[in-house]
Amino acid sequence: MAQTDDFPLDTLEHLEQAEKLKLEGKYNEALAILETLLLEDPANISALEEVADNELSLHHFDRAEAAASEAVALDQGSYTGFYILGFLRSHEEKWTEAIGLLRKANVLQPNCGEILRCLGWALFSEGQRAQGIVTLERALNLDPENTLTLCDLGLAYLQSRHFVKAKTLFLRSLDIEPGNLRARECLQALERMVNASQPLGQQTL
Repeated sequence: MAQTDDFPLDTLEHLEQAEKLKLEGKYNEALAILETLLLEDPANISALEEVADNELSLHHFDRAEAAASEAVALDQGSYTGFYILGFLRSHEEKWTEAIGLLRKANVLQPNCGEILRCLGWALFSEGQRAQGIVTLERALNLDPENTLTLCDLGLAYLQSRHFVKAKTLFLRSLDIEPGNLRARECLQALERMVNASQPLGQQTL
């Protein structure tokens, strides 16, 4: 998020309230506050970044892109804006564009687990598998209990046929979040791959 030190106290209070609502999953309520702020100050970078983040959570990708694009147009230091644009390009599987945007976000905000997670997956998907795995490992070191990172890294190892490492990561994800559907689906995919690759009677991991 952009620096908020120069904002009036009431603006800061509204931004904090919007952040609280976002963390509670009340995205539309947060957006109502943020849109009021933008009516008063259309160049409020923090409000634009938060609008983009909330719209992303609601899967309103066009709106998220519009707000993130405006944020980076107004401030080339908006790491949140670059991250959201990179995330959207990854969602479209435009890996080269995603990598460029996520690298900008990473330069502006180093050692952010979420930026590195998305960058690592984009690198891996684009064909830079070793660099992608290293980057995902860095993301996991920064946030060891992030189930999204655990599953992404597990999938990278699964696709690289490192089955034991993949299984360990998927099981760790389920230890943290037993109801994690994605981790269960990943484990099922792992079992299918192992069974398909081993002779009959040796299909265990």
